Amino acid sequence: MSLSRGAPTASVAALLRASWTHLRQRTRPYEQLARIDKPAGTYLLYLPCTWSILMAASSTAIPASPVLTAKMLALFGTGAFIMRGAGCTINDLWDRDFDRQVERTKDRPLASGAVSVPQAVAFLAVQCSVGLAVLTQLNWTSIGLGASSLAFVVSYPLMKRITYYPQLVLGLTFNWGALLGFTAMTNTLPLDQALPLYGGGIAWTLVYDTLYAHQDKRDDIQVGVKSTALAFADRTKPILTALALTSGGLFAMSGAAAGLGVP
Repeated sequence: MSLSRGAPTASVAALLRASWTHLRQRTRPYEQLARIDKPAGTYLLYLPCTWSILMAASSTAIPASPVLTAKMLALFGTGAFIMRGAGCTINDLWDRDFDRQVERTKDRPLASGAVSVPQAVAFLAVQCSVGLAVLTQLNWTSIGLGASSLAFVVSYPLMKRITYYPQLVLGLTFNWGALLGFTAMTNTLPLDQALPLYGGGIAWTLVYDTLYAHQDKRDDIQVGVKSTALAFADRTKPILTALALTSGGLFAMSGAAAGLGVP
């Protein structure tokens, strides 16, 4: 009796394992396309959102409720996860020919052929639809401000073809949440707080992404891709030091304007 019951159970377990393996094989290229396995970019996109949300929550005359603050942090976290993935999909669609020629990126799903262009476009449509669903949970001011960032999201991958400062455009894109958090919390944009916070984030992005770009310098020269790593060259250390100091100064200015004091 135990054998007769055990055999069907083993068959079901084997079927479930096979189904799971097949599903993982189908979904893994899309996970890689959205960089789910490399969450650092999501964190970098999310952090400026948390700055502005928490500043807005604590610097208003009537502090925001913890429930509203938690809701916004959750919405922006979800949005950062989705839209960072969408940005990676857009980037890989533009760069698939370049990626095939670069050692670090040649195995990306579009470059390797694991995902076709039509499949990537369909996946991007799903990502953008989910991102739009998150955005529409905010007020109209934030919806308009958030939608306006799409110009940077779409154009960033092209910038490395025409300018040595694509990292600047990345900074404009990745730190948009430093503006959006204020409008989401208060339906207003206090420029004395928001602009220094945004500018500090841009300088911060230039620092970390220039360092990141240095690993691809040889390949970038060969395929004709531009970056601040190539532009700064031997002057990278003093320039990044100045940018880091600028970033800290702007953050302090934003905090002081919000009445939080200078750290």
